[in-house]
Amino acid sequence: MGEIPTPNHNQTDLFDHIVQEYEKDLLRICCLYIRDWHIAEDIVQDVFLKAYKSMDSFRGESNLKTWLIKIALNCCRDYRKSTWYRYIDHRVSIDQLPLSAKAPSDEHLALTLAIMKLNPKHLEVVLLYFYEGYTLKDIA
Repeated sequence: MGEIPTPNHNQTDLFDHIVQEYEKDLLRICCLYIRDWHIAEDIVQDVFLKAYKSMDSFRGESNLKTWLIKIALNCCRDYRKSTWYRYIDHRVSIDQLPLSAKAPSDEHLALTLAIMKLNPKHLEVVLLYFYEGYTLKDIA
């Protein structure tokens, strides 16, 4: 998991594999960061488009998921800097987040709501450390 499929796959098969493997994780991160489900979907599409265009330049120095998350966070940061971002309501209800494999507890829902209120800098660290399991060294 997290590795690029073997070279005998063509580019389309590789891309399909990447989308199926990472779409929900990226959507969850973008939705928490941007606080808008529909915009997060658009950003994830942009992430996959950028990844597809840059696939030949992926050097494998990091895990594929790490590379995609980095692209996603950069896209989210760019979106938050945009003028349009200032004019929309950024609240998202908990039921709009992508579902995980099992139903979340009430405590988990409360924690997720609290995390969504963090400023972007702290939110990134929490998402990468607690939700994605990265070490502090990797996050830095």
